[in-house]
Amino acid sequence: MDIPPRKPRLLDQVRNQMRLKRMSPKTEKTYVHWIRKYILFHDKRHPSEMAEPEIEQFLTHMAVDLRLSATSQNQAMSALLFLYRHVLNISIDESINAKRARKHHRVPVVLSPGEVERLFSKMSGTKRLMAQVQYGGGLRISECLSLRIQDVDLERRTLRLINSKSRFDRYSIIPESLVPELRKHRSRVKALHDADLKNGYGRVELPEAIQRKFRSAPTDFRWQFFFPAKKLFHNEQTGKRGRWHVLPTVLQKEIKRAADKADIYKRVTPHVLRHSFATHLLESGCDIRTIQQLLGHKDLNTTMIYTHTIHNSKLPARSLINPLDRIIQTRMNSQ
Repeated sequence: MDIPPRKPRLLDQVRNQMRLKRMSPKTEKTYVHWIRKYILFHDKRHPSEMAEPEIEQFLTHMAVDLRLSATSQNQAMSALLFLYRHVLNISIDESINAKRARKHHRVPVVLSPGEVERLFSKMSGTKRLMAQVQYGGGLRISECLSLRIQDVDLERRTLRLINSKSRFDRYSIIPESLVPELRKHRSRVKALHDADLKNGYGRVELPEAIQRKFRSAPTDFRWQFFFPAKKLFHNEQTGKRGRWHVLPTVLQKEIKRAADKADIYKRVTPHVLRHSFATHLLESGCDIRTIQQLLGHKDLNTTMIYTHTIHNSKLPARSLINPLDRIIQTRMNSQ
C-alpha cells in the first residue's frame, strides 16, 4: 500500500505560500521569525487551536514585557494574519484589542550636498558607482543591487524597478553625469559574462515562472545583474554555478568606511542616500507628488516626512534638476 506523502511542517507551509505569492526573502524571514515566536510564547500550541485572544496576549507581551517598537508589533501582526488567512484558511478579525506600542516618528538622517560630495570623494570603483546610482535615483539598497542589465536604460537615463517593496513597478532616474561611467561598467560586466559563458558558467538565478517562460534567460546577458558579485555562486540543488549580485553588506561597509574618512559625524547608511535624494529634490523645488512617484511610496504621508528635513520651506520653485548632477557641476565650476 502506498504511503501518503508527509504534510510539510507549518513553517515550511508558510514559506511555500510566501514564495507562491512572490514575496521577498526578507519578508519571508521576518514572518517566519514572528510566527515561531508566537508559537513558542504559547508553549508550542498549534496556531489552529488559538485565535484572537492568543494573538492579543502575544502582541501585548511584545509591547509591555519586551518593550519592542510599533514597527516590530505591526510586523508580527501582519505575519500572524498571513498565517491564519493564507496557510490555515482561518478568518481572523483585524481589530485586535492588544496593548499597542507607542509609535515614535523619527526624522530621517540627511546629508547636505557637500557631505554627499565628500562621501563620494572617499569612494572609488564599482562601490562608488553603486552609491551614486542609489543616490541619483533615490533607490533602496535592494533595488540598486538587484538591477539587471535590461533595467538600466542609458539612452533614456531611466531605471526600471521591478517588484519593489511597495509591490508595484516604477521608473526612476539616472543622473546624466553618470552615463559615461555606467557605459564603461556595462562593457566590463559583458566581458565578465562572456568569460563566464566560455568557462561553462554565465548563469543567473531567476524566478521559476520566468525560467519556464524564457528557457535561455539564465544565460542571457539582458537578465544578468548590473552589479554582479566577484565570486560565483553554487546551487547545491541543481549543481549550477553563476553570479549573484553584490551583497548589501559590501556597500554598507564601504559607505560607513567612507563616511568615517570624510569626517561625517552622522550615522551614514545606504538608506541615508535615499533620504538625501528626496530632501535635495524637495529643496530644489520639486513637487511632493513627483518625489512620491520616484521613491515608490504608496501613501503620500510617507513622503511628507521629508518636509521636516528641509532647511527652508519658502525656497523658490525651480525646475527639476538631479541633485547629483548639480553637485558635480558646482565642483567643476569651482575648479
